[in-house]
Amino acid sequence: MVKTIGNPLSWTMHRLAGAAGHVSHSVEGIGGVEEVTPEVQALTLEDLRHALRQGWADFGAARTDVMFICLVYPVVGVLLAAIGFNMNMLPILFPVAAGFALLGPLAAVGLYEVSRQRETGQPVSWLVALHVVRSPNFGAILVLGLYLAVLFLAWLLVAHLIWLVTLGPVPPETLTGFAAAVLTTGAGWAMIVLGMAVGCLFALAVLITGAISFPLLLDHNIGVPAAIATSYRVFRRNPRTMIVWGALVAALLVLGSIPAFIGLVIVLPLLGHATWHLYRRAVTF
Repeated sequence: MVKTIGNPLSWTMHRLAGAAGHVSHSVEGIGGVEEVTPEVQALTLEDLRHALRQGWADFGAARTDVMFICLVYPVVGVLLAAIGFNMNMLPILFPVAAGFALLGPLAAVGLYEVSRQRETGQPVSWLVALHVVRSPNFGAILVLGLYLAVLFLAWLLVAHLIWLVTLGPVPPETLTGFAAAVLTTGAGWAMIVLGMAVGCLFALAVLITGAISFPLLLDHNIGVPAAIATSYRVFRRNPRTMIVWGALVAALLVLGSIPAFIGLVIVLPLLGHATWHLYRRAVTF
């Protein structure tokens, strides 16, 4: 049968319908089509170093292409920062920037695909990242991405509530005045401490449920519940190693965000590729 390319609208509706179907399957507890049982492995700090080395090698092999893929994130970050300098929105500027980490596993799906293709010896380019949409589990990936988006919005809401009970509810009049209030008052330090504590809880939720599940869904056609359960089992067996990994990811994202998010062009592909190789070390079949 001759295959033709449908119009973008029909293709998008077909993909969304597939994602909706996967939502119902997930709610009902139905797994994917593959009968696989992921085996969780013990991880050490050497595995983290290995993942970073292999991630850097993948980045070096497709540097121009993956930098092109990731260029959108610094651009979006700069735009958000510009919006945040509106005095009414200034209190959520830092939560928005910090919230990028919550969307990291979804943002790196295309990079996982590049690493997966390179692992099999196939040539890679930025077009390889688009192969994700042809994955049998693309609907599941969308569902898990929606979960991260909900967490991101919940974090922004909680961060706003923290500002309201500390420095709010009156919007700051100037940037310097807001910075002074944050850094030199008891209410400002309360907002920092409370915000960091709550932010760590959100980041931990993403680390436990999303660090392994996204590359697993890309690699095998299994259900969202099974992928999340596997990610949780990896964390449960390797809590210290995974917490070190999460702290390393957070530190590199902070460094990549200075100045003006430009460093994310390098940090994001490095972490994306490295996460794929960490998944390979953490799970076998």
